[in-house]
Amino acid sequence: MAAQVIIDEEECISCESCVELCPSVFGFDEDTEKAFVIDGADPNEDCNEEAIASCPADCMEEEWGAKTEGTLAPTK
Repeated sequence: MAAQVIIDEEECISCESCVELCPSVFGFDEDTEKAFVIDGADPNEDCNEEAIASCPADCMEEEWGAKTEGTLAPTK
């Protein structure tokens, strides 16, 4: 089973705290002003859990299991 990070873009408040804490996993789209999971990023990075826990909008979660089409925020 693989871990994946899911971001609810509608709930994202564009604070970029996840990007600051874990830039190897999260990026920020200036056009949509939303965070995203970087394509090919390792969701098992040590910083990942801290970034998810510190999200003020509580719009991210780590999910274990098979990757489901359409559940991840758009990747760059």
